[in-house]
Amino acid sequence: MAFLLCLPNNFISNILMNPGSSASSDFFFETPLCIGIGGVSRSGKTFLAAMISEILPDSGLLCQDDYVHASDLLPLINDHIDWETPDSIDWDRLFSDVSKALESGKHVIVEGLLAFADERLNRLFNRHIFLTLGKEEFEKRKKNDLRWGEEPDWYINHIWDSYRQYGELPAYITDALILDAEQDFDLNKVVKYLRKL
Repeated sequence: MAFLLCLPNNFISNILMNPGSSASSDFFFETPLCIGIGGVSRSGKTFLAAMISEILPDSGLLCQDDYVHASDLLPLINDHIDWETPDSIDWDRLFSDVSKALESGKHVIVEGLLAFADERLNRLFNRHIFLTLGKEEFEKRKKNDLRWGEEPDWYINHIWDSYRQYGELPAYITDALILDAEQDFDLNKVVKYLRKL
């Protein structure tokens, strides 16, 4: 799949052992990084977040999917649970967990379809990574995603429409790293962005 990063087998080891590399784990920051990673479903957010977590020492990865309200509190659309709206996320708990991790000195990575849908959380982020994916490629990947069974076409269209309404990068975030999720991710480019002053 296009969102998988093609790396030599020893790439991560080289990053960790070679401080001269542009993608070295020899990071030093006066304040912890708080990285938001957003983009439509199946764009590779979780994969990229895990890669960053591997090379960023003392970091924690928070997946927005783990902050979904209990099923009886989730909104419905056509008798189908609607995971694709900001109302599905327990923002207070996510904000609290991010704040606590930052206060403890940890770097924090938050990934999710709605990563940039909460202004309080956006104020905590000091790095923003946004993954773009065309509708046609999204539909192809989503139809092959059977983790929760086969989704009806109308719901796949709803996911796309909700992403366009709630999941896109807000205009006031002007310093984001934008990555084309139809191409392999360039981890060196990501690391350079994380290291920016």
